[in-house]
Amino acid sequence: MPPRKPLPQQLPKICIALGLPTVAKLLQHAQNEIEGGERFLEFRLDYLPDPNEGANAIAGFLESNPEASILATCRRHQNHGKYSGSIDEQIRILELAVRAGACAVDVEIESAESAPSKLEHLRAESTLILSYHNYEGTPPPETILKRMLKIPAHAYKVVTTAKKPNDSHKLLALAKAFPREKLILLAMGEVGFPTRVLSPAWGGVYTYAAPTSAEGTASGQVSARLLRNLYRIEKFSKNAKIFGVVADPVRHSISPQVHNRAFQSKRIDAVYLPLLVQPAHMKDFFTFADNLPLTGCSITIPHKQKIIRYLDVVEPLARRIGAVNTIWKKAGKWRGTNTDAAGVTVPLSKRVKLNKSSVLIVGNGGAARGAAFALADAGAKISLVGRNLDRVRALARICGGEPLAREQAVQKHFDVVVHATPIGMWPNVKDCFFDDHIPGDIVFDMVYNPMETLLLAKAKDQGREVINGLQMFLEQAAQQFEIFTGETAPRSVMEKAALEALGAKSG
Repeated sequence: MPPRKPLPQQLPKICIALGLPTVAKLLQHAQNEIEGGERFLEFRLDYLPDPNEGANAIAGFLESNPEASILATCRRHQNHGKYSGSIDEQIRILELAVRAGACAVDVEIESAESAPSKLEHLRAESTLILSYHNYEGTPPPETILKRMLKIPAHAYKVVTTAKKPNDSHKLLALAKAFPREKLILLAMGEVGFPTRVLSPAWGGVYTYAAPTSAEGTASGQVSARLLRNLYRIEKFSKNAKIFGVVADPVRHSISPQVHNRAFQSKRIDAVYLPLLVQPAHMKDFFTFADNLPLTGCSITIPHKQKIIRYLDVVEPLARRIGAVNTIWKKAGKWRGTNTDAAGVTVPLSKRVKLNKSSVLIVGNGGAARGAAFALADAGAKISLVGRNLDRVRALARICGGEPLAREQAVQKHFDVVVHATPIGMWPNVKDCFFDDHIPGDIVFDMVYNPMETLLLAKAKDQGREVINGLQMFLEQAAQQFEIFTGETAPRSVMEKAALEALGAKSG
């Protein structure tokens, strides 16, 4: 039996959570992670038919991989684990894991409260992590931690489920409220994703990641490679500026890849996060934004219009458009502007003289409004079409354009067609606003994922010149970066990051 490996003074910031159905698969994935450079692994013994077999296997694994640190967990099914034995049996399995070389064990608070005296041996022979999990929501975290602190442990893990944006801050704030305690703080679910990135910088001992080639053990876990390479969780400091993209859904966005790579290239201490915000939670989002605090955000579907009511200052063009895609905080005030407008006019002005062009805009939402006002200001003759003719007429009236029904639009001819709706966006890639004939010489689709939408494919077949949405995305993102940082945007770096991200999402 190898001597028990003591807990390193400085644990890696990422623990790979391994929950596999057999010992062979557990060891195989653990070995893959070690070969990939990871050093801190959680063995979820409760996932195995015989947790004792998994505990015994730790010794052989550590003999082959002495650089590894193993955290053993055997959570009971009463506490959302998979082990159906008694608390006595659970503790015995964890003691076996410690004898085999595990440097730490995770015991849920429910087991600890039922049998506090049985923890003495674990506490003496390993690092004892006491854990709390709530799969329904985020109760007051301070109340939870005060309950946990009644039982001595080396570290305390508080895991809740984020339902609203500020749930993440409530949880992260525990590190500041209890600076002397060693804490692991995470909110499950996509809304709670910021905690997985920010927790270590905010004082958390470590965060959890999913293995590279298997499912994670909790909702919201992503791979260590993503945490390390994209979000650079070991690089940014606790004073880093925090940015994000606010959307619903947000998973499809390539903005985190583009902006984080730009920060990295300019050596800026900052991180950019995907922020899932449902329309009903916008007020709560601003509480979260002020508490964190956020420095600035990209705003996209479906929030570009409704967010205006929460801003202190809105730039004139964005006010006229009635849509904001960029917000930032300056001198204590939230400010908003619209860089989508330049995202349309800059690529088009390289191809046509806007003040002598006729443009058909498809859509009536925030993106369409941005295009309509920007192109009208540039002197183009604007026509508008969309599925909701009443909204098309309303937009045409305020931007000086001509409203058209779809049947009317396809019978005319325009210098440019600008498509400004989500139709055709991933995953609905077989959708297209135009059934057949596309009435323009140049077709500009704002959708960038996929880069060649069905609309652009049809346009090419009809001999049209096409502009994909990536060109608009990069222009508006570059302007956002300059607003956020005051530095010149590294455009070639941002373009490369966008192409890599789109390739990964479509691959």
